[in-house]
Amino acid sequence: MEVALHKNDAPHWVYRGEGAVNLVLAYNGSSPLFVGKVLRIQKASRKVAPGSEQWLNGHERLIWKDNPDILSSPSKEIAQQMFVQNVMAPRLGSQHIDAGIVSQVAPIHLWCHLLDIRVLVSREFLESVEKNVLCQRPAWRIEAAKVNTNCDYALLLSDHSVFPHSFVKGEPCISVEIKPKCGFLPFSRFIAEGNAIKKRVTRFRMHQILKLHQQEIAQISEYEPLDLFSGSKEKMHKAVKALFTTPQNNFRVFLNGSLIYGGLGGGTDSTSFMVGEAFEDVLKCVIQAEVGMRVESFLHLVSETVSKSGVLDRLLEVQKLDTFDIEGAIHAYYDIVSEPCTVCRDLGEDIASHRYTSLHSIPSDESLKIVRDYLIAATAKDCSLMISFAPRKDGNSASPYSNVYLASTDQSFDYKAYFIDLDMKPLKKMQYYYELDQKIVSCYTQMMKTKHQPEKAASSGAYETTS
Repeated sequence: MEVALHKNDAPHWVYRGEGAVNLVLAYNGSSPLFVGKVLRIQKASRKVAPGSEQWLNGHERLIWKDNPDILSSPSKEIAQQMFVQNVMAPRLGSQHIDAGIVSQVAPIHLWCHLLDIRVLVSREFLESVEKNVLCQRPAWRIEAAKVNTNCDYALLLSDHSVFPHSFVKGEPCISVEIKPKCGFLPFSRFIAEGNAIKKRVTRFRMHQILKLHQQEIAQISEYEPLDLFSGSKEKMHKAVKALFTTPQNNFRVFLNGSLIYGGLGGGTDSTSFMVGEAFEDVLKCVIQAEVGMRVESFLHLVSETVSKSGVLDRLLEVQKLDTFDIEGAIHAYYDIVSEPCTVCRDLGEDIASHRYTSLHSIPSDESLKIVRDYLIAATAKDCSLMISFAPRKDGNSASPYSNVYLASTDQSFDYKAYFIDLDMKPLKKMQYYYELDQKIVSCYTQMMKTKHQPEKAASSGAYETTS
């Protein structure tokens, strides 16, 4: 069965959020084909002419040479899907991954993984969608990219913010989306002595200073990724509370698939949904607690489930594939692309030869592995975890879902946990990662100097970051 979405279907697809390369729409209509689904459509950069970039260049083909499904994919979207299915799912656990299934009969179109339906999208549908969601997209996302109206297919996936049976039975479902970020301190011997602070302060904490300086956020988050990944229930709960207090783009809550708390579309400081008493009140359909206690009980439910599920243990393992840090991996990158290493040039011959000569003399396969592992780890550091909850009725022991018990309210909940936003990182971003890393460390160290030298800070003004 083949289904095409046209202009008159656009009003039933509403804005859910977006990343750098895709925009996500949730379905709010009544068609059984699409209830409980989200549609992921491609975006097109406003700074790059359409068709001017290959979706997988020659060097990237070397990186992924051991994954023939990625190499043989006829489009970027399908290559991304094969990456999730063949690279990330085995590492994170297939039970926590939804990659979808690609049709082998007509490989340029993507199929719903639950129904035998081929989903096509017309140009008019995409143009209408773009117009409808414009007011909800963050300004900086609009400036960077638009909907790719030249693409005639989209990826249809399960909406992991809901349970399928919730739509049918009208039962409440509440979900939380968390961006855990990097859960360990780097330990690479290739980190420069001047950047040793990276071994003591998490990347997230340092990046907050840069974001504040660049006015991307209004206040520093108290969230500490090491707490969430610690395995300690007390520290994990502390981390969840910190995410709730300052959600930025790292914490969002959905009720029956609709966003009720957190920022829209990846903005770092755009929380504009119900807070305080309003959020407390909306929880009453899920959390059976007294007024004033529901939010706290809900946060305990989230932290208890993160702990019980063990999903972050596997995520941390994948993140730790980055054993060289970007300060080491960048040298392997330049060897792969056969370009002079600008990092060694900027560091100076003496420093470079002392620390990095060994990296530039290893076999090409080792260089490829260093960069491949770094890119896989980068995906794991940037993904989101979606956990959905539905109150379990008394005596319902036949549920196919895992369950968690909330002692404070004497309630049991079905839950499911899925990793989302597992896109393959392009090789060309290696230079960007290195430059951003240096800027983050520079900004943080200058802030620390300013903090400990108040007289000097008063006379010199605000600190500046390197460009």
